[in-house]
Amino acid sequence: MKENYFIIHGSFSNPYSNWIGWLHNFIEDEGKQVYVPDFPIGVGYQNYDNWSKLFKMYLDFGLINENTTIIGHSIAPVFISKFLTENKIKVKKLIFVCGFNNYFGIDTEYDAVNGSMYFDGLEEVKKYTNEIICFYSNNDPYVKFEAEKDFADKLGAKQVFLNNAGHINSESGYDTFEEIVSYL
Repeated sequence: MKENYFIIHGSFSNPYSNWIGWLHNFIEDEGKQVYVPDFPIGVGYQNYDNWSKLFKMYLDFGLINENTTIIGHSIAPVFISKFLTENKIKVKKLIFVCGFNNYFGIDTEYDAVNGSMYFDGLEEVKKYTNEIICFYSNNDPYVKFEAEKDFADKLGAKQVFLNNAGHINSESGYDTFEEIVSYL
């Protein structure tokens, strides 16, 4: 099977937000297959079950396998970790940007949509990939540095710290994300 990539957006986001469209085009221009699912967002729609049903369709078509690299932003890293662990799916590589687990206090809407994604046993995801890389920043306005660092530590991930990069999104100047390219 050919190498492929998935890019997963965060809460209240979409496949065209932040650096996701730019990265999609970069990977595609390299001649590689890349998928950017459009997951349901918003209170009442964004939850683990809905996201899992959509992602499972890719799995059923054989598109998520040991040649797959999955890139996730914000809530997506914990969703991906939970999905791989529950479904016992092995992938090539995980690249997580501003990931966190069991973190509440952003605001009531974010807490409502993020809560179902959280799970115990985060460390188990190591069994389902060859490599994990986590990007995070010291001044994320949504998720505390300690929560992102703890997430990366629990995964035993290679950690890439970006100073003053905020939530590594458009709001903090990341419409492109050159730093991620060497880790693909």
